[in-house]
Amino acid sequence: ECEIPEYSKENLAICREALLDAVAETSDEFMERYFNGEEFTFSEIRAAMKFNVCDGTVIPVSMGSSIELRNIHNLMNDIVELFPSPDKKKCAGINMKTNEIFEGDYNFATSKSAYVFKTIADPFIGKYSLIKVCSGVIKSDDTLYNATTETEEKISKLYVMRANKPEEVSELHAGDIGAIGKAGCKTGDTLSTKAVPVVYGKTEISKPYTYMAYKAKNKGDEDKISQALAKMMSEDKTLRVVNDSANRQSLIYGIGDQHLDIVMNKLKERYKVDIELSKPKVPFRETIRKNADVEGKHKKQSGGHGQYGHVKMRFEPSGDMETPYVFEQVVVGGAVPKNYFPAVEKGLQECVLKGPLAAYPVVGVKATLYDGSYHPVDSSEMAFKMATILAFKKGFMDASPVLLEPIVSMKVTVPDKFTGDVMGDLNKRRGRVLGMTPDHQGNTIIEADVPLLEIYGYSTVLRSMTGGSGDFSYEFARYEQAPSDIQEKEIAARASKVDSADE
Repeated sequence: ECEIPEYSKENLAICREALLDAVAETSDEFMERYFNGEEFTFSEIRAAMKFNVCDGTVIPVSMGSSIELRNIHNLMNDIVELFPSPDKKKCAGINMKTNEIFEGDYNFATSKSAYVFKTIADPFIGKYSLIKVCSGVIKSDDTLYNATTETEEKISKLYVMRANKPEEVSELHAGDIGAIGKAGCKTGDTLSTKAVPVVYGKTEISKPYTYMAYKAKNKGDEDKISQALAKMMSEDKTLRVVNDSANRQSLIYGIGDQHLDIVMNKLKERYKVDIELSKPKVPFRETIRKNADVEGKHKKQSGGHGQYGHVKMRFEPSGDMETPYVFEQVVVGGAVPKNYFPAVEKGLQECVLKGPLAAYPVVGVKATLYDGSYHPVDSSEMAFKMATILAFKKGFMDASPVLLEPIVSMKVTVPDKFTGDVMGDLNKRRGRVLGMTPDHQGNTIIEADVPLLEIYGYSTVLRSMTGGSGDFSYEFARYEQAPSDIQEKEIAARASKVDSADE
């Protein structure tokens, strides 16, 4: 404890007055005393605050610093003295056997049940499932039933966590928070008895939308990184890792840029592996807008058997942007024998993986084989496949090829006063605003179609624009033709990849 500095006394008076106002409003008697200029005692202020904090009409704000351990003592006292005891709260789940509501209500006399609210997977202290006991008394030799996975968990030891040190206990009562070591349960599971199998509602977890591409800094660390990330994902349900095979990149999703930075630092400090985060590639697609009629001839003569394949094909838009290609053959008179049709299709399958425009996957192409020729000795499946590849590259480039970019449907929820700023920013990102809906809580929900290319870094921009009060979500909608300047930029950037086998 120390003396209150002079410069703080003015602010102290303001805060003190706000506190006494709140206390006075708890009862008519207090209000009368307050207007008569009477002082409230410390215990009266505490009692009034407890009542108001429990019913949610007063929200205490405690200042301090966890790094310098300032005011932690007062915070802990406030939690003990002001927060409601578990037995004053309702807690209900579903009895899976009878489909009736099970009222746990933190009552130690009812059937035992517990909710797994967090998982710790620490390389030093091991894996622990943190539980809140919702009813009954759980003992260290109990066998509990997991109704979510329909498996049984044999509990050998129970713990309470003291900072990062687990302390063994023999039992946990309703309302207690404890931990189970090396359990097979996951965050969100419910543990109960097999006679009364209970499931409590899962905690709603935010969906991650901020993502970056990542790769190992040191070759050979890939397995260690994937194992470390798997452990971190079991701890943190807002972390997600996706393998984007189309663009040959690994993506890591989180709640914001800061979250991804923390993950990168945790990997370094805890698991001793380094990753590099970079801007992810956007999955463009390639298609055609016109028709083309071409032929492809693959002819090679060397000692012995040669190679001969000759196809005449038409390429046109199929209109279906979901499938890469549609193959038809209308060959008359056996110009190309039937046994070579699969080889022609194999050539198409290979071509659509990496288009001739910018080495992106191809969609929406209809290929029709209508004529060709063959040699009774030199023709082979390989020769016809090569002829098809030549025809495809020529036909695709002759049929007015274009790049398609992914468009996402986006919902941005912001306080009303920021609506104009956010809409202006979405327009700058080539977004099309489709509508605005008030949520009748002082916020506006803006719906817009925005190119995925323009969303990179949006969480940081939205946070700074709205002082952290804005929120957004999106999902893939469709592919649309990209503007010519963006197409040119992409084609130029990927020119080397069109001819190379590597991406």
